[in-house]
Amino acid sequence: MIIVMKHHAPDEYIQAVVDKIRAAGLSEHVSRGTERTIIGAVGDERVFSPDAFELMPGVERAMRVVKDYRIVSREVHPADSVVQVRGQAFGGKAIQIIAGPAAVETAEQMAQCAELVKAGGCRLLRGGAFKPRTSPYAFPGIGVAGLEQLRQESGRHGLPMVSELLDVRMLETFLELDVDMIEIGARNMQNVGLLKEVGRINKPVILKRGPSATLTEWLMAAEHIAAGGNHNIIFCERGVRSFEPSYRNMLDLSSIPVLKRETHLPVIVDPSHAGGKAWMVPSLAKAAIAAGADGLMLDIHPDPANAWCDGEQALNPQDFRQLLGELAALALALGRTLA
Repeated sequence: MIIVMKHHAPDEYIQAVVDKIRAAGLSEHVSRGTERTIIGAVGDERVFSPDAFELMPGVERAMRVVKDYRIVSREVHPADSVVQVRGQAFGGKAIQIIAGPAAVETAEQMAQCAELVKAGGCRLLRGGAFKPRTSPYAFPGIGVAGLEQLRQESGRHGLPMVSELLDVRMLETFLELDVDMIEIGARNMQNVGLLKEVGRINKPVILKRGPSATLTEWLMAAEHIAAGGNHNIIFCERGVRSFEPSYRNMLDLSSIPVLKRETHLPVIVDPSHAGGKAWMVPSLAKAAIAAGADGLMLDIHPDPANAWCDGEQALNPQDFRQLLGELAALALALGRTLA
């Protein structure tokens, strides 16, 4: 940690900072300039927060040298990590496509979606059983029955299943039904209790970015999971809140290369929730792959006009098949492949 003293801070203030550093078992390095004295705390700086020094007399500011997120940081793990989901790799050369309905509605609808996903060559099947809706009167999902239908189609087609966990009290049910990949949605990105619980299990986790979260906050949320022992984490950019009403969220493509620099973990993108309109999804999906995303999460539906939830952003079967063909060509141009 670097502590910058105020202009002409007296020696007793400097000594007080040095004494605090030594009391914590660290050593100090003092550099006296013509106007400022800078003190470096040498050792494990996690024992301090910057506030511990900034509240002291004569201190102008304090800054960490090492990032707060250690486990997920590329500094401590320079090579890219690959997260495996029942033999499907996230983070390698192949681009993974997770597809399925925003909400499981009926057995017939789920079966049609699973067939679309399988026929399109995608390797993972998603479906929402529990839906976090803005309005308490909107369709909330069909609950455990939806997970059971998703599990049935997952087994039938050999597709790992992905579903969103809203409540820590449902974790045991997710484990009993062997959900292959647990999604932590945008609204729960900073639900620390939930993050800690999925950190204690051996299941891959998709961590979506909160609607107003900075990249540091997102990385720190992942650190909560990793600190529990579960390092199988995949970041999912789904857009952030903006002032523009023309689309649902503003897809932050800049986050992809920044995350690729900051963390060794895979990064995927959800263009469906970003644009909020099906006609936007192909452009956003291709832009995300061009920016370096390791995969996509797509909403599809056999009949979007009659979907019970988020039909306006769901791709119909024809558009879904067309997009997969375009993505395959783009991946090839980038030296990658669709999984």
